[in-house]
This record gives sequence, C-alpha cells and structure tokens, in this order.
Amino acid sequence: MKLTENDLIFLKTLKQLLEHKDLRVEHHPGYLRLRHNYGEHIESSFRMTRQGVRWRFQRAMDMYISAFQTILTIERILGTEVRDLAVKVSRERHEQSHGHNAQFRDMEHGRDPDG
Repeated sequence: MKLTENDLIFLKTLKQLLEHKDLRVEHHPGYLRLRHNYGEHIESSFRMTRQGVRWRFQRAMDMYISAFQTILTIERILGTEVRDLAVKVSRERHEQSHGHNAQFRDMEHGRDPDG
C-alpha cells in the first residue's frame, strides 16, 4: 500500500497540529492512537469529520508500522548488512519520483522543466 496525495496532505496538517500541541500520538498495545482535542478546530483543519481523521490516521500508521514489520522480518532472516544499501536505493527512488512529479507540475503550469 502506498501513500496517496490525500495521505500526504493529511500528514502535513497532522505535523502542524502535533507541533502546536493540538493533538498527540499515544502508544496503546498493538496500535497508535491520536488523542487530544477532536473539536471543530480539528475538523476544519483537516476538512473532514472526526471519524475521517481517525480513519486516515489509522490507515497511515498501519502502513508505517507494517513497513517496519517487513523490515524487521527481512533483517531477522538476512541480517542488517543490506540496510544501508536499501536506504540508499529508497532515497534514490524518492528523489526520482519527486523530481519526476515536479517536472509534470511545471509542465501543467506552462513552465519549461528544463530551463
């Protein structure tokens, strides 16, 4: 499962609210929970219902935790020797995808991506 554009927007909004202490993330056995003020301020910040905020948060955290579970399983079998190489390739792919997306955004707005 990959993060969608809506997931990225949600995470950026979540970061701001976490920094301003409007929300916090708590550990509960087996999962993470979003806590604090679920009033109208939160609904208007995310532009979704409280239930939608909880669902989107849980979806993102499930992906995040699942990714670590996969890493731990692979490292338990193969060891950690390939970790640095995997991180390097992940960063390369991240840079390629973000650079690629920026080129398309520039072309959509009539800008020449090469100059």
